[in-house]
Formats: sequence, C-alpha cells, structure tokens
Amino acid sequence: MMARMSATLTGIALNLVALVLFVTMDTTGKLLTVHYPVPQLVFVRFVFHVVFVALAIRVLTGSLPWRSRAPVLQAVRGFCLMAASLLFVGAIALIPLADATAVGFASPLLTVLLAALWLKERVEWRRWLGVGVGLAGVLVALRPPFLTGGPAPHWAILLPLCNAMLYAVYQILTRKLASIDDPRTTILHTGVVGAVLLALVQPFVWQWPGSSGPVSAGWIWTGMIALGALGAAGHGLLVLAFSRVQASLLAPVMYTQLVWALIASALVFNHWPDRFTLTGAAIIACGGVLVALPRRRPKGGER
Repeated sequence: MMARMSATLTGIALNLVALVLFVTMDTTGKLLTVHYPVPQLVFVRFVFHVVFVALAIRVLTGSLPWRSRAPVLQAVRGFCLMAASLLFVGAIALIPLADATAVGFASPLLTVLLAALWLKERVEWRRWLGVGVGLAGVLVALRPPFLTGGPAPHWAILLPLCNAMLYAVYQILTRKLASIDDPRTTILHTGVVGAVLLALVQPFVWQWPGSSGPVSAGWIWTGMIALGALGAAGHGLLVLAFSRVQASLLAPVMYTQLVWALIASALVFNHWPDRFTLTGAAIIACGGVLVALPRRRPKGGER
C-alpha cells in the first residue's frame, strides 16, 4: 500500500511539473512572437524537440526505432500537431495566454466525442454530461455578445478552439497508433512532420535572431532552444506520470495548467483574467473531471 501511494504521489508530482513546463513554454513563445513570425517559432520548437527526444531515446534505450507500420497515420498525426501548434501560438500572439489556454481545454472533451464516433468506444452518460458541461464552459470563455451583452470578442479567440479540435484528432490517432507501433516510434515521429513541412516556408519568413528588436541573438536562441527543450521534457514527464498513475486520477490534475496560465498571464503580461475567463475555466474543469471519472463496474461482481 505504501509503495502504491508513493508511486501515485510521484506520478502526480511529475504531472504537475510537466504542466508548469508547458505553461513556461507557452509564455516563452508568446514573448518571442513580439519580434518573430509564428511559423519560425513553431519550426524551431519542433526541430529542437526532435533533437532532444532522439538523444534521450538513444541514450536511455540504445536504439532509434524510426520505422513505422503505419506511416500515413503517423504523418496525419504529425500534421495535426503542427497545425494545432500554429493555431495556438498564433492565438497567444493576439490574445491573453489565459484565454487561449481556457478555450484550448475543450480538447479532452472533443476527444471523448471522437472516441465514441470514430473508435466506437462506449461512453457512459456521466461522461456525456461532462462533455456538455465542458462545452458550456467553452461558450462562456468565448464571450459571445448574446451572453455578455458587450461587443464581439477578438476573432483570434476562435484559434484555440480550432486548436482543440485538431489536438483531439491528434489524441485519437495517438491512441490508435498505440496498438500498431512501438511507443518510441510514435514519440520520435511526433515533431518530424512539423519540422519538415515548416522548413519549406522558412525561406519566406525566417528572421535571424538579433536582427529585430533590442534583445541579443544569444537570448533569442536560448528562448528558441527552450521551446523545444521544455516541450520535450514536458512530454517525457507526462509519459513517466502515466506509467505510474491511472489516467482517471491524473486527468483532474491536468486542469491545474489553467491556474499556471492565469498566473503567467497576469504576472508576465499584465493580462488579468475577467469573470468570463474565470467562470468558463471553472466550468470547463468541472466538465473535465466528470469526463475523467472512472467507469462504474457492473453489479454482481461481473467483469
């Protein structure tokens, strides 16, 4: 029992650290969008992500299992992640980080929908209720004029919603590939498509660090490398966390990312969340907890 409790606490701690790293990555990205184009930032993030992940897998396992049994699915999955990243970084360049993070948390709810429709997974009524509650929270966070009585929100608030849709597809493809490829192969392929495709547009958008703005090239390169390092480390810690703790226990913890995003948005960018962001985030978190509730066992000891 003590060993199980220790593993659970370790998994939760790893998850919390991963979420802090993700918010730190998003904050760094938002700072860099002031002077550098979004496709360039997402490109360097994927390049350094692939480098760090490949080095880690090589050192820890002694091999690099690149070959996939489902290369088309891997390519589509990578494309979805690339597009989702472009949309999210584009969003935080225009709207507060807390707003984008709150709306982006519609992704777990949309994943449940896709799992039921595409993978034909059985979804209990409590999870359907959670999806409905969460989507209601997204509606509040979007601030439609008929709800707020004020002007229409910034159009960029729709970008994290599109990001959530694409990330839900990415999650479903990740689940599907789990039964096809070695997990290391899927991890290695995660950033490859984004790095390759975005490399094609760099001649048209690339700005050398230090060529714009008052910040030195050294600090800019540090920030760009940090994007990949933070993303790779965050995903690595998540893998370790899920290897120790059931997903249903970690899912509610995931919503602490909203708290870190609210703090970073306020302290770093002086963007204090309004009542619609706070209310929407709270409703989305409640819906996420309902979705994460473990399935009830049948009565009579049936399995």
